[in-house]
Amino acid sequence: MTSRPTIAFVHGAFADSSSWSATIAALDAAKYPVIAIPNQLRGLAGDARYVRSILATIDGPVVLVGHSYGGAVIGEAARDLAGVAALVFVAAYILDEGESIATVLDPQRFAGGLLGPDTTLERPFDDGDDLYITTEHFAKVFAADLPEEQTRLMSYEQRPLSLSALTGVAAARPAWHDKPSWALIAEHDNAIPPDGQRWMAQRAAATLGSVASSHAVMLSQPAAVTETILEAARSVTADT
Repeated sequence: MTSRPTIAFVHGAFADSSSWSATIAALDAAKYPVIAIPNQLRGLAGDARYVRSILATIDGPVVLVGHSYGGAVIGEAARDLAGVAALVFVAAYILDEGESIATVLDPQRFAGGLLGPDTTLERPFDDGDDLYITTEHFAKVFAADLPEEQTRLMSYEQRPLSLSALTGVAAARPAWHDKPSWALIAEHDNAIPPDGQRWMAQRAAATLGSVASSHAVMLSQPAAVTETILEAARSVTADT
């Protein structure tokens, strides 16, 4: 008999769990147990604690998948958590100890990211400002290869990222140091420069894949995301 891992998904900023729907449907059809964990987007330490609390309730091995800021979260959440057998980073930040998503990539070395003051809007909240991508710039920054009507709706529905999440640092040795990792690079990404994604993934000794996609790779190229996850899942599948 074969014991299949649970595939757990963590979305990033400006999105929600529904962004994984096509890949979740494909994995469900292939008889993998799946769960989409809502990312709170309030700050790295707290977001990681929340994800970790959900992971602790799952029996058996887990393949933990993170997109964008969700990559930073899964590296924190899975630290020293025996049940997490593999990590999958999808167009994601992969932080090392002491780094934040604001500091990990040198903009001079890894140019091309369009996410910044000219394309975003801050709205005040009682524990600090929230960051949104403006509707005018949402498609170009986040999802340039999706239909305009779809990206306009996505801009209205986006979940903001607390500004404190930009500066929250990885508190200790992230999980990718001790667990096998995979990374899918979005080669047409205007939010996280592809060369920066590749540098972080290579530093993590992740198994690399790439796809011609915007930052919204789970929506524009879900089959590539699914195949990357299946590769990781097959590597940790145990015969019993």
